[in-house]
Amino acid sequence: MAGLIPQHFIDELVNRVDIVDVIDTRVPLKKAGRDFTACCPFHNEKTPSFTVSPEKQFYHCFGCGAHGTAIGFLMDYEHMEFVDAIETLASQIGLEVPREAGDNQPTRSHQPLYDLMLQCSEHFQHQLREHQQSERAVSYLKQRGLSGEVARDFGIGYAAPGWDNLINALGSSAEQKNLLLEGGMLIKRDDGSGLYDRFRDRIMFPIRDRRGRTIAFGGRILGDEKPKYLNSPETPVFHKGQELYGLYEARQAVRNLERLLVVEGYMDVVALAQFDIRYAVATLGTSTTKEHLERMYRVVPEVVFCFDGDRAGREAAWRALENALPVMQEGREARFLFLPDGEDPDTLIRQEGKEAFEVRISNALNLSDYLYDKLLQEVDMKRVEGRARLVEIAKPLLAKLPKGVFHHLMQERLARLSGIDSAQLASMIGGESGSGPQRRTETKIRPKADRGGNQSPSMVRHAITLLLLRPELANQVGDQTGLEQIDMAGIPLLQELIGVVQSGGVSSTAAILERWRDRPEGRHLNKLASTPLDLPEAGAEQEFLDTLQGLKRQYADQRREALLYKQRDQELSGDEKNELQQLFREKAARHK
Repeated sequence: MAGLIPQHFIDELVNRVDIVDVIDTRVPLKKAGRDFTACCPFHNEKTPSFTVSPEKQFYHCFGCGAHGTAIGFLMDYEHMEFVDAIETLASQIGLEVPREAGDNQPTRSHQPLYDLMLQCSEHFQHQLREHQQSERAVSYLKQRGLSGEVARDFGIGYAAPGWDNLINALGSSAEQKNLLLEGGMLIKRDDGSGLYDRFRDRIMFPIRDRRGRTIAFGGRILGDEKPKYLNSPETPVFHKGQELYGLYEARQAVRNLERLLVVEGYMDVVALAQFDIRYAVATLGTSTTKEHLERMYRVVPEVVFCFDGDRAGREAAWRALENALPVMQEGREARFLFLPDGEDPDTLIRQEGKEAFEVRISNALNLSDYLYDKLLQEVDMKRVEGRARLVEIAKPLLAKLPKGVFHHLMQERLARLSGIDSAQLASMIGGESGSGPQRRTETKIRPKADRGGNQSPSMVRHAITLLLLRPELANQVGDQTGLEQIDMAGIPLLQELIGVVQSGGVSSTAAILERWRDRPEGRHLNKLASTPLDLPEAGAEQEFLDTLQGLKRQYADQRREALLYKQRDQELSGDEKNELQQLFREKAARHK
């Protein structure tokens, strides 16, 4: 896949970054023995239970269980995505993030385009302040009640009338003109005779990505021309089905965002910010997509959709609900706010103020109520046929939900409404199976039970924990670990860990965890990394080697018992007889 960050670079980054420095600039740390502590930034507490280990390059809260690497901390604390966290850490230590294309050739950097889009934003802001015709734009913004502070925070500007203002200001070379064209700021004339400015005589709203980089613009016309609002086209750095206007500004204004309010347009976002509601965002001329929702839910647990109360608003709300269903995992909440007819967030908040508007938000319909209220309006619940119809129209909607508690509760509610036993309903509509994201099967790191069902202490788990906390122990094993023939749960992971460390590049707990970030075993490795291990420094190597030897003996004992058990009922093969004799000889040798 084009644009992948090479694994060797992630290894190098994690090995070079100091997690203490990363966290301390955001959450002041205090030295406590080998580690550092603080009150946890992820939950309220008075006594510090948040610990940062420079040795592991790992943080863990004993109060709420939050844990991770420097990359994970930025993702959780700053609400960054993985790639953004990588780029942020790399810039802090002066590294440039390489990319790989499918043919292993580096992909083209979009940094020149980002730089030019920033110049466009600065140009429009300068035009708003200095252009001789900007008074019309200033008057419009004042009429809408916008302060200079809000205009500054959102980078609002002005594209003056004319066909070549931007070309003349920033298109000083053929290369610059091509970049402006690529960024959607210029348009080719139909006859091919040249280029002209896309945005003219418009209030300009820069659209910023999660890192605050200007990637596109929305323009509001000042005259009577159409369209009233004009967005940038799709470009290499702007994909309207993924970006949200105001999300970056909301994250900058509110440190611990709890909810996002999805409104229709730029002016709604800015007008709400003027009344200190700083958590509004807007889609960019499209319906709310799954990608929009996933992006929002990585930042907040609650999303409130705000729509006009007319027919168009109700239809848009239902589309939003259908798109939200596949991402409604546990811990996520979606609600729906319908405004009085003829009102939008901009006009309504000016009439009733922030407090009354936020009461409306707090009273918004939750997704389950909205879904069933609408469906009940379409059927006659007094008739058997109506209740059957309810089940039929609800079935494809519930099938979109991810398997889990919320899906189960929604199905239970349908059972109560329809008067059908919940177990019978589940069998009729396929239980909890849905088309949404399914939980991955987790690899359990535990030894197999013996025939009596007893679990012996997990030496596999202990060996993995030792290696995870002291990766250098892998170099004491040599190329032949002797684990190849052992058939126990967790052995393949242990062998892979040893191989990864021995191959070089991975020298810390954090680096190992990042290698397994997106794999099912990663969750278990993170849990093991959080487990205190009371072991003297000098004893770690011998403990690890002894554990490996113990695993080999344990497997040999299990294998010997299995062959003896099989021998009671059937004849062993020649190879099995030889193997059993060898196992007895090895047992006798151990007891000499």
